[in-house]
Amino acid sequence: MTGYTPGAQPPGPVYAKLNANESPYPPSPKVLEALRATAGDALRLYPDAMATELRARIAAYHGLAVQQVLVGNGSDDLLTMILRSFVGPGDLVVAPHPTYPLYEVLVEIQDAVMRWVDFPPDFSLPSDIVQPGAKVTFVCNPNSPSGTWTDPAAIADLAARVQGILVVDEAYVDFAEGNCLDLLGRFPNVIVLRSFSKSFSLCGVRLGYGLASEEIIRGLVKVKDSYNVNRFAQVAGIAALDDVAYMRVNVARIRSERERLAAALRGMGLFVFPSQANFVSVVCQEPTPRQFAAELARDGILVRTFGDPRLRDWLRISVGTPEQNSRVLAGIERTLGTLPQEEGDNDASP
Repeated sequence: MTGYTPGAQPPGPVYAKLNANESPYPPSPKVLEALRATAGDALRLYPDAMATELRARIAAYHGLAVQQVLVGNGSDDLLTMILRSFVGPGDLVVAPHPTYPLYEVLVEIQDAVMRWVDFPPDFSLPSDIVQPGAKVTFVCNPNSPSGTWTDPAAIADLAARVQGILVVDEAYVDFAEGNCLDLLGRFPNVIVLRSFSKSFSLCGVRLGYGLASEEIIRGLVKVKDSYNVNRFAQVAGIAALDDVAYMRVNVARIRSERERLAAALRGMGLFVFPSQANFVSVVCQEPTPRQFAAELARDGILVRTFGDPRLRDWLRISVGTPEQNSRVLAGIERTLGTLPQEEGDNDASP
């Protein structure tokens, strides 16, 4: 098998690290204060194995029972628990393509079968995504790496038609125009995943959570690692939920810059997917994504290209600060300026 390849994490300083969909803004000061207070004698003790206080805070935040919440070492940890619970050798797992590639890695670990169903050009849910016998169906919404958004009504229709578990991965949902939380009260086969990494600026502590029926959560607890969420992550999550207003201010700034970045790129003749996430994805053939990335790297800016041959024309740019985004646009315009005039039109859909 081939393991998941994350965005580059360079050891040295860069001007703008826009290749991993991290927030350009620091976490809430309340989080930093809580982390400093935690760095003491208590670190010799194991953390609360069930993250009881954090789960209670998450439940209150979403208006759910604490028994419907389970936290993990990033939402990737919840993905692992789900596949451990529901998928065995030879079982079928379905997801639209392109989407988060870790799904396939975790399916292979279970010796199960990953079936990709291609998105149509408008990135609506594929008409054939409901596959007979599928134990788990994944929908990342907003989707990565396209940033596109599926209306919750369409996902509700999918939940009613799939035979197994429907996992709605909402890692980027705070940047979107809605969410699928109300599906939890309507469909017992739905699991919603959330992350503190993106909107709460906490990639470094690795904290995510799953929301589902009490029955499903009880099952997932059986297969989770014993102390899967460390003490720092638990206090960081609690403090972040004490300052949701801070998060929402940063989300509004990122959404505003996302629209500015996308509009400017389209103005240069590039195809940009309509994004509801904290990044924009561009389809470009000449110059290639790697040529754009190389030019931006000379300015100390990292962006994401992909090894998957089906994504060879994709360039993904995390939304940075206004100054960082302006330098991204300048670098892309500079790269386009190296083309002969007649070859500079990249207004092509994928």
